[in-house]
Amino acid sequence: MTLNVPLNRYIEATPGVKGGKPRIAERRITVADVATLYLKLGYAPEEIASSYELSLASVHAAIAFYYDHQVEIDRQPREDKEFVETLRQQHPSLLQLKIQKLQGK
Repeated sequence: MTLNVPLNRYIEATPGVKGGKPRIAERRITVADVATLYLKLGYAPEEIASSYELSLASVHAAIAFYYDHQVEIDRQPREDKEFVETLRQQHPSLLQLKIQKLQGK
């Protein structure tokens, strides 16, 4: 999801910043980060705002944006993991290869 324009007053996505992922405007905390804190770790919006020096409105905007784009945002980490695994298979670690050679594998 790569956009050059603010998505609203609180959420923006900029190529080259956090991989172009939607994030709190002018900050580096992504919508996915806020959603994880809220939904998976059980933080209250007020706790997130306080812990990361965000406005409460921006936290609520991130949560609302997440719900509006949940499928796409949830898909990204899986795609990232698949990409990394493909790279690992195509380009094995030179250190691991040396260790395997020393161990006679």
